[in-house]
Amino acid sequence: MALDQETMDQLLNTVDRFVEQRLRPLESQVGENDKIPDDVIEEMKQLGFYGLTIPEAYGGLGLNMSEEIQVVRLFGHTSPAFRSAFGTNVGIGSQSLVIDGTEAQKQQYLPKMATGEIVGSFCLTEPEAGSDAASVKMTAVKVGSNYRLNGTKRYITNAPQADLFTVFARTNQAEKGARGVSAFLVDADTQGISMGKPYNKMGQQGAHVCDVIFEDVEVSAETLVGGNEDVGFKTAMKVLDKGRLHISALSIGIAERLISDSLNYSIERKQFGQSIAEFQLIQGMLADSQTETYAAQCMVADTARRRDTGENVATLAASCKLFATEMVGRVADRAVQIHGGAGYIEDYGIERFYRDVRLFRIYEGTSQIQQTVIAKDMIRRAGL
Repeated sequence: MALDQETMDQLLNTVDRFVEQRLRPLESQVGENDKIPDDVIEEMKQLGFYGLTIPEAYGGLGLNMSEEIQVVRLFGHTSPAFRSAFGTNVGIGSQSLVIDGTEAQKQQYLPKMATGEIVGSFCLTEPEAGSDAASVKMTAVKVGSNYRLNGTKRYITNAPQADLFTVFARTNQAEKGARGVSAFLVDADTQGISMGKPYNKMGQQGAHVCDVIFEDVEVSAETLVGGNEDVGFKTAMKVLDKGRLHISALSIGIAERLISDSLNYSIERKQFGQSIAEFQLIQGMLADSQTETYAAQCMVADTARRRDTGENVATLAASCKLFATEMVGRVADRAVQIHGGAGYIEDYGIERFYRDVRLFRIYEGTSQIQQTVIAKDMIRRAGL
């Protein structure tokens, strides 16, 4: 159910002002300190950003996909670390519950996730299972009426701050591939869980990532998402379809920011007695960036609308994610080129975005995985 237009406009105006007035002035500070100030996190909770997509019945705003991409696009106008602070609650951290959770599980967790009192995290990737998510090796062995979890999850976003993990583990050792994987809701303070040291990353300082180690972690059967074994992979794929559109919209927003910064710089910068915006090769880079961004906008808006009507958009979401994340990489590269030496130093922030956007082609499924998803669907439709 969509918000009425007046309410949606008010939300977008609030987000736009918050991004422009509160977050953008902090970009360099967060990049240098690798930390978002606590008061900013608290403001984002108060503004309801942690519950954007959680249904209204559980205290969230209940945005549909078309509404979500509009909000996320605006958050792309600043450093993506800010969005990452609440992004797992909006996306992969809560959506397993929203999509496939039991009513009791939703009542237990979603209201506190909507306020940011609980921060969720998504534990799928392992040392030997990332792009090949069906190769999960972490085990969940039945012990009486409980399960005992053992294994390591790698590169888990927001794990150092997380209160709740959605954990994917193999409950059926006889089943190879996707069919033996289940999803569990595990409180972060459960005995046997430990955290690795946060990784030093290429970009997105302020968004923290580490390994999560499970050693004989015992959980009850009530923690199984939806109460069913061996359907966790299907849940993960539903969540990732949505996440791919989310990241696509974020990529569009960042591209818009980079284009704006590049256009303003090219107008102000003088060479050979004139603004470099007058040079046709600079104009070519600006035009290519604008055109590709517009194409991504159209793809994502169309796919979001289709998803909201109940259509299966798995392949379309993969197409959006492939194009939008590759697109923003090209836009960032052109932005550095247009800024010249200024694009390579920290003062203008262009080099920071250049590093930040590189991750988008990797998480929520690499570009190569998106290509595989798209091609396999084409082959299936051809009847081969």
